[in-house]
Amino acid sequence: MPAAPIQFFNRYSGQIENELVYGEKWLRFAYENQVGGLFLNTLVKRRLFSWLYGFQMNKRISSSKVLPFVLDYNLNVDEFAKSVYDYKTFNEFFSRKLKPEARPIAGGDDVVTFPADGRHLGFQNVEDADGFYVKGAKFTFTELLGEGRLPIEQRTLSRRFAGGAMVISRLCPVDYHRFHFPVAGTPSEAKLIRGFLYSVSPIALRLNVQYLVQNKRFLTVIDKTPVGMVAMLEVGATNVGSVVQTYLAARPCAKGEEKGLFKFGGSCVITLFEPGKVKLADDLVRESANHRETFARMGDVMATAESST
Repeated sequence: MPAAPIQFFNRYSGQIENELVYGEKWLRFAYENQVGGLFLNTLVKRRLFSWLYGFQMNKRISSSKVLPFVLDYNLNVDEFAKSVYDYKTFNEFFSRKLKPEARPIAGGDDVVTFPADGRHLGFQNVEDADGFYVKGAKFTFTELLGEGRLPIEQRTLSRRFAGGAMVISRLCPVDYHRFHFPVAGTPSEAKLIRGFLYSVSPIALRLNVQYLVQNKRFLTVIDKTPVGMVAMLEVGATNVGSVVQTYLAARPCAKGEEKGLFKFGGSCVITLFEPGKVKLADDLVRESANHRETFARMGDVMATAESST
């Protein structure tokens, strides 16, 4: 019986489309096969496996993979900041910059933008959601924010965001892999929460959404924004060589300003909002209620300030 395709709603075409999954056979073997599961838990989730793969993508010979990748996945080379032939390694291409005009930032202090290109799930109140990637499969903010081992009175962030909105922005290997601030404000230093490196593909997350709170991730809190306190988490995943933060902590940031980049692999950014502060975009909420992601690009409208609606 053929495996069910990964479907998403494309905001720009208005259609439900099937995702072309990079390394799909390998992913299904690792996460849907008993033998593959042994391989997954003994090696694939470990940092060494992803480091070795990332090391290969940093070799000069890996540049030979760039053009076939562009052609296979029909990437728009007109968006690239430099020629497809100028990348010295595949990792350099993977974390490429785009021309500024390729990702316009939606204006207005009351507008919150997507932090990355990708396929997004959004929940207005996480506690009311019946599940994320599938019905009944959820995690808590306490787990996500790494406060599970703290006494209840010290779980300050979990309590602050309880009942708030959350957006999970999943980046595929074919996507632009730099992430940006969704609002203007003053960001804290990124805090490392240690963990494994499971895949964040729906193939894996439909089986165990807990991978998102078991993976290595970085937490940044943004203060002094038009929508209250905002938290961003960049989640590492299988074959992500590293997560690189390029911003300066404690310095005011502009909406749409680059925050950092992922090296090779699929990954995701999770954005949290305090309760009652934002209203998520209608298409995002509608599709997420059916456990289906919405494709949208960095800089497009993700939410608006609640007071403006």
